[in-house]
Amino acid sequence: MKYSLFALLVFLLIGCKSKQMVATAAASDATEVTKIINGHYANDTDFKTLNIKANARYEDDKQSHSLNADIRIKKNEIIWINIKMIGFPVAKALITPTKVSYYEKLNNTYFEGDFTMLSNWLGTDLDFIKVQNLFLGKAIDDLSKGKWISEINEKLFKLSKASTADISKDFYFEAANFLLKKETITQASQNRVLEIQYPSYKEVERMFLPNEINIMAAQKDKIAIDIAYKNTTFNENLSYSFSIPSDYKAIQID
Repeated sequence: MKYSLFALLVFLLIGCKSKQMVATAAASDATEVTKIINGHYANDTDFKTLNIKANARYEDDKQSHSLNADIRIKKNEIIWINIKMIGFPVAKALITPTKVSYYEKLNNTYFEGDFTMLSNWLGTDLDFIKVQNLFLGKAIDDLSKGKWISEINEKLFKLSKASTADISKDFYFEAANFLLKKETITQASQNRVLEIQYPSYKEVERMFLPNEINIMAAQKDKIAIDIAYKNTTFNENLSYSFSIPSDYKAIQID
């Protein structure tokens, strides 16, 4: 079960790494909320398909794993992931706007459902676009909705939004291109924290992509995931083959 949860989290929170870097700048004066939001969304992500080869490392208090992943994205339609360990395929996932499907070979198990389970597990509402945004270094929430407060924190522009419930969300942006550097989601009643950091970016075909993503999820236990892209290519003809073996057993992930 722990491996299943790990693999699901990896394919949802994958990021990219390269030797190329995009210059960023520190925030030095107050900036209007609308300028920050508009600047963030001005960064173009216009593509049809994205093909990614990535490395990932997972660690908690009891175990650590290193994995490879092939990720294929058909914008706004499909996210397909093939996970390998020591070069051997161990799991595959297919995400669409209406469904999350996944199977893993170590235990011959599979999961099929919507985003409800993943939303409950991570402590924030998820849908296809939000998951896609995680891959692209975009804010997980639609920043054009709701009221936000801006301030300078750690030389970054910080947007904060305290919901009427017990969930608070903070987004941090650098000043040169308003690229997302960090987002945190805190659920006080469950003592749950999800933090996603984007230390640096690269520019590929006039688009900014994160070089790496560092994820920390904590509730009763603390989980750390560091993920790096080895290679990215755009607008190729990709296949998204996915078929759950008939003898695999369905699982429920709480």
